[in-house]
Amino acid sequence: MLKPLLFVSAVVLLGITASSAPGPLSQDAAQPPAPVASGPKNPVRPTERSQARAKEIYNVDCAICHNANGDGKTDLASGMDLKLGDLTDPKTLVGKSDAELFNFIRNGKDKMPAEGVGRAKDDELWNLVIYIRGLSKNHPAEAPKPEAPKPDSSNPTN
Repeated sequence: MLKPLLFVSAVVLLGITASSAPGPLSQDAAQPPAPVASGPKNPVRPTERSQARAKEIYNVDCAICHNANGDGKTDLASGMDLKLGDLTDPKTLVGKSDAELFNFIRNGKDKMPAEGVGRAKDDELWNLVIYIRGLSKNHPAEAPKPEAPKPDSSNPTN
């Protein structure tokens, strides 16, 4: 019962998001959008207020698929057959600059809808990137497991 309700809610949310896009779509809409941000450096300094706003945006627009804790384990994601990265795992975002994450959020990626300018300003998205990176702060990467000792072939009693 819960899965159909979540699915219908997601479809309605995506429909509202799509209908709030400014202006008609042109034939150029098939072209991938140009990157909004470049360079690896995030231009904002987070404050308690800006991170509270980032959390609000995340809970409204992201948690439906990525989960409130960021682990990507939601009924909607599994119902849509989405394989979402676990944002609580620090290894998930390794090698991705803040600008890349900003562009994924602003322009969308694969089945993830874009976060339009009308829904969040650029500085709010930069703060959202900081918030998302913070989801893994309490989940340190696992230490590599030590290798099992190999039997000593020179000792015949092994």
